[in-house]
Amino acid sequence: MDIDVVIPAAGVGKRMLSSLPKQYLKIGASTVIERTISVFLRHPNVSKVIVCLREDDDFFPALDCASDSRIVRAPGGEERVDSVLSGLKYVSTPWVMVHDAARPCLTHKDLDLLLDRAVKGCGGILGTAVRDTMKRTDPELAITGTVDRCFLFHALTPQMFRTEELIDSIKKAQKAGWQITDEASAMEYAGYKPVLVEGRSDNIKITRPADLALAEFILKRMEQNGIC
Repeated sequence: MDIDVVIPAAGVGKRMLSSLPKQYLKIGASTVIERTISVFLRHPNVSKVIVCLREDDDFFPALDCASDSRIVRAPGGEERVDSVLSGLKYVSTPWVMVHDAARPCLTHKDLDLLLDRAVKGCGGILGTAVRDTMKRTDPELAITGTVDRCFLFHALTPQMFRTEELIDSIKKAQKAGWQITDEASAMEYAGYKPVLVEGRSDNIKITRPADLALAEFILKRMEQNGIC
């Protein structure tokens, strides 16, 4: 099946402590976002990648991948969900994936797992099981209890849903003032039960300065082991 991919990339990444948006920081010879986009452009089921950018983004046009005919530029929004909703207007496939621009370590194996399992229901997301003991605290960070981690997972991306159902779910959640933390949360609000597909734990999101070096290490290890 053909599938379009939406990549919200209008954020500035304040926690990276850099004047340059984190998606344009370098990993080796390429930027973070180029690494991320290349994963999808190399996958046979991806028809196009829709990148949601700020209107004043002058960095993206200078990238080598910007001239690829399979890449569509869409206007970004103030919040991530606004960028996603904007990008969904350009989707022409029945199903769509949404992926973080700052997750360059995604593998084709995880992509294939999600493609296979999401279409069997209302959609799904990649995730990894929580391994550490989880604590609940009060506002002063005093521990108030230990949380059972048996059924807790970290939500990753991509997240894959039917295009029209995702658009409708986001609009409903926004109208109700629901906090949309990811696409799955909007689908959950609308009454759907997405499947969680357990993926690789090294599909990390670059958020802080140390994450950049870790992502570079992961990508080098993948290249050495022939993982794509």
